[in-house]
Amino acid sequence: MAQNKLKTNVLIYIGVASLLFAGCVKKQQNVSFDTVNVIDNLVVDERSVPIFPKKAALTTDTAQRFALDLPKRCTVDWNNQSVVSVVPEEKIEIVRLDTGDSLPDLQVSDYDFKKIYVKDALEKLLEGTKISVVEEQSNFEKISGSIQSGTLADAVELMAKLGRVYYSYDAEFDEIRLTSYGKWLIKMPKDETMIMALLDAMRGADIRNLIVNWQEKTVVFEGDYQTEREVSKIISDVASKKYVLAWDIDVYRVYPRKDDAIVWMNMLPAFGDKNIRMSIPGVVGRALVVSPEINTKTLQEFMSQQANVVLISQGTFAIPNGWQSRFDIGQCGKEDRLETDLVIGAVGKYGNYAGTKKIEAKIVLSTSRGELSSFKIPSNVGDNYVIVGIPTHSFVTTPETLISPFAELVVFMSPRLISIIDADTGVNQMTPLSGDELREFLNE
Repeated sequence: MAQNKLKTNVLIYIGVASLLFAGCVKKQQNVSFDTVNVIDNLVVDERSVPIFPKKAALTTDTAQRFALDLPKRCTVDWNNQSVVSVVPEEKIEIVRLDTGDSLPDLQVSDYDFKKIYVKDALEKLLEGTKISVVEEQSNFEKISGSIQSGTLADAVELMAKLGRVYYSYDAEFDEIRLTSYGKWLIKMPKDETMIMALLDAMRGADIRNLIVNWQEKTVVFEGDYQTEREVSKIISDVASKKYVLAWDIDVYRVYPRKDDAIVWMNMLPAFGDKNIRMSIPGVVGRALVVSPEINTKTLQEFMSQQANVVLISQGTFAIPNGWQSRFDIGQCGKEDRLETDLVIGAVGKYGNYAGTKKIEAKIVLSTSRGELSSFKIPSNVGDNYVIVGIPTHSFVTTPETLISPFAELVVFMSPRLISIIDADTGVNQMTPLSGDELREFLNE
């Protein structure tokens, strides 16, 4: 009897426990949990601090593109443009830096050297003195020569030039140090357009790492003997020039409002055939030489009748007469433009052209994939260029695009002539010519 009662109690307990367990299970099934993301063994949720992969120690793109001359290059004041300007001639000096201390005031006489290295020639010359010779590089050229009489400084300078090396003297250690690289400072003209022309000429000669002080108007560069010769040639050539050419540029992307290309022939009734001087076809596109009546304002008004017009780049560049230079669209435009890769190159000179004074230029449009088109343009001072018919699809690199096939690139270029005259004439810097003075100048 007692055993049956015990069994009954046990069964009741088991039943109650089962119900309680079932209730717990049911309750647990209604519980919701947040989703946990685990990436590389790290829990990531909305409160997580973002983790980025480590990057190499490289200069950022925005810092790489920083340049003090960009505001000068990428701005055009179309309301105050001088077609012909005059600047006084200024001496351009080049000074070598890091030459060290002055050599001792010693005299050299009757010294000959033949087919020996610069170091060996100097050590032979300096026998009996405390001065030693140290080479920072080896395998300099062998030299031959003779010094009848002169100072030690003159003798060392002569031997260094013959061997195409540079020397500096350290008086504390009594050492003459030889190296194949030198460092120079150029004292530039005051006019900023002239400075940019010289800088572009040096960059065109592949001289890099130029340090420009726009406040002091100086440029510092480093290089070997060949670099020094290139820069000296540029300075000498520019100093002998009487003109500098400059181009102010606007670059537009044009979207026709209809599914058709812009009708450029409408320029004739819009402006009159007297204002369209010349039409020059290229492999792609066409260059129009136009009168001053067709400028950035009137051109935009004409284009806006048929299309939406977007200015994508603007700037200026200058070249010494007969030299070449370039304008990088991306340097003076937004980085996300399709045309960022485009470069407008120019070779130009002002002078006699079939008995008249003209600006003779070759304008080249190119990208990293090669030359797109080019135009040889003779024009009068005051004329402008309008390059049309360059499809925007020329710059599309993907198989498909949302850009209309009728969209095109339009380049407006306005040449300027800067005349360099004798400083003794007393002409103020950047004096623009107009009226009778301009006519007189053009008829010279």
